[in-house]
Amino acid sequence: MAKGHSFLSHKLHSLLGLFPIGLFLLFHLTANYQATRGPEEFNTAVGLIENVPFLLVLEFVLIYIPILFHAVYGLYIAFQAKQNVGNFGYLRNQLFLWQRLTGIITLIFIVWHVWETRIQKALGAEVNFDMMADILSNPAMIVFYAIGIVSTTFHFSNGIWSFLVHWGITVGPRSQRIATYFTMAVFVIVTFIGLRAMSAFIS
Repeated sequence: MAKGHSFLSHKLHSLLGLFPIGLFLLFHLTANYQATRGPEEFNTAVGLIENVPFLLVLEFVLIYIPILFHAVYGLYIAFQAKQNVGNFGYLRNQLFLWQRLTGIITLIFIVWHVWETRIQKALGAEVNFDMMADILSNPAMIVFYAIGIVSTTFHFSNGIWSFLVHWGITVGPRSQRIATYFTMAVFVIVTFIGLRAMSAFIS
């Protein structure tokens, strides 16, 4: 019974990491990338999002609740898993370790980012280009956001590989090797989008 519950939890954990959390990440980075076209383009993109009907409900159902489950169960996996990188330094074992570490870093980054943006909006601040430019005017925040973005994009990209394995899509060594190359390419592309978007706010 416990094994069955764990199996389903693992499946749900990997599924939510891609749908809807992963999709939201891609959407969020794409929206932020509009900042590379100037403050007006970014503010227009944010305005369109803010005017979505029932936005708060959608955020809780499609973002906050899935992230909460993914984070809590992910922490459980991280602290229950036995690391064997010291004995077996294979690439997949290294990535297994980094998936857990970046999960923790990403959670810290998300909580802080939500505090600086969505919570401040609830307290009366306006989410716009100037808000992000003000946050990233601090060199320490530039470093923090850069680490957070890279950690998040790695966790997402490598999580695609785990999803494909857990859902029986990539079974054999060859398909898993191809999936590794694919997810590495995704990591490079998505990381570039995230860091390039961040740089647009830095004067």
